[in-house]
Amino acid sequence: MERVNVTLDDEQAQKLLRLAERMRVQPGTVARSLLAQALDDADPDPRNVVALLDGIDGAHERAQLGLRQAHAGQTIAVDQL
Repeated sequence: MERVNVTLDDEQAQKLLRLAERMRVQPGTVARSLLAQALDDADPDPRNVVALLDGIDGAHERAQLGLRQAHAGQTIAVDQL
């Protein structure tokens, strides 16, 4: 089993909490189920991955920021995490 940490904005976190309360389960249980369903439905065809990434708000800007930070040496080695 692989562990993945996901950060939600306030609106998404509140929605997840409301869903969990209605279902009477922990928010992590709902999040795992939703993520698993999304992954099952995702088309791994490389032609569609670009469209998927383009649909993520701010993804390009965050990727560019990461590149600038890497070039400026503002990184942490994986073994230091």
